[in-house]
Amino acid sequence: MSWILHPVVLTGTKVKLIPLQQVHFAALTAIAAHKSIWEYMGFDGTDKDRVLLHLYSSLIACKSNLQYPFAIIDTKTNEVIGSTMFHNIYPENRKLEIGWTWLHPDYWRSGHNRECKLLLLTYCFETLNTLRVQFQANEQNKRSCNAIVGIGAQFEGIIRNDRIRENGQLRNTALFSIIDSEWKDIKKKLIESIH
Repeated sequence: MSWILHPVVLTGTKVKLIPLQQVHFAALTAIAAHKSIWEYMGFDGTDKDRVLLHLYSSLIACKSNLQYPFAIIDTKTNEVIGSTMFHNIYPENRKLEIGWTWLHPDYWRSGHNRECKLLLLTYCFETLNTLRVQFQANEQNKRSCNAIVGIGAQFEGIIRNDRIRENGQLRNTALFSIIDSEWKDIKKKLIESIH
């Protein structure tokens, strides 16, 4: 039995998160053409075939309860503006990771990502009763690292030489988390920062 009961639809004032479907792929591949999105990611999503493989793989992993990918919809325009997912899902330990979040650059620093994280974290801690939600980012990606700290996650350390990116560069990974005992205070601050 799946821990995350499909379909999960999470709605805020700026964004709506809906389960990723193939119908979203055209919009997401158009967004993925922005090279700045992929500067620190594991692969270059400007390659349409590569990003489509990622999206299709996410749908397959979802069927096996290994991931739960979302399309991010702007509530004012009703347009797809990005994607995010639950992954590294361990129901037996009541923990998972939020990651692979990417948005159209027009929505960076707009509050959309912050509300996205509020919706995901609320679902994690208040529906799934998670004990731990984890985040990872390329150590060099200061924008993402600052955004993760900005939502209230605690920096846990650096995983050295964690990955080899498709371009051959070694990646050190910054690791962050929020645990259940911290959620109430973090939620309050997140809501205040959005409104």
